[in-house]
Amino acid sequence: MGKIPPPGRLYGFNGLDAVAAGLYLGLMLFAAFAGGLLAPLLQGLLPTQAAATYAVNLVFYASVGIFALLAARRVVARDTRILATRPWFTLAMVPASVVVMLVLTAVLVTATGQTRVSENQLGVQSLVEEVPAWLIVPLLVFVGPFVEEYLFRHLLIGKLSGRVNIWICCALSVLLFAGVHVFGQEGLSFQPMVPYLGMGAVLVAVYVWTGKNVMFAFLVHACKNLLAVLLIYALPPQLLGA
Repeated sequence: MGKIPPPGRLYGFNGLDAVAAGLYLGLMLFAAFAGGLLAPLLQGLLPTQAAATYAVNLVFYASVGIFALLAARRVVARDTRILATRPWFTLAMVPASVVVMLVLTAVLVTATGQTRVSENQLGVQSLVEEVPAWLIVPLLVFVGPFVEEYLFRHLLIGKLSGRVNIWICCALSVLLFAGVHVFGQEGLSFQPMVPYLGMGAVLVAVYVWTGKNVMFAFLVHACKNLLAVLLIYALPPQLLGA
């Protein structure tokens, strides 16, 4: 096993970071403003709208994820080894962080009077209800969270904080993380962003608290998504408002 470069080299921007971030931004903008152009083609190739939506999301996150993993492979390896040396900490603090996230989100939703479910949440709920678990779990629990933690924590805080004040980076991480989850659907209105602001705040906090450990933030994000998927599969549609 080769030696891991010094932290300064691990947190320097590289060409693969530019490719991953550029691909994410480009695909997101295309989906938001020109995604409708794909609808006729997808409807002819795939049997249902849910299958088409799943295929688009899979291609989107998988393509970005390949470059993200290549770009961050050394950090991922290092952070995984760190967590493996303290398994009881990881096993205890990941679910504890998810609980804090759920509580904070509930407090923010109550305090702001947010009663409207975002289009993103409705879309995810509809997708989970129509697509088998063996297809949904890899996308929503593994690939999606990894891509988002790489972009919004590893790049925006881990790397950008070498050039910009870390608190500014943390604020940008929370705001951009919340914004992309409603971008192109609800015009960046505040109310639909509230749950994602709470989620983003906790993910930023655990990332910084663990010494910029992107794999810990990924595990928290993945567990939260897994819990959401399990609840959608377990609860009757009428209880979810479907």
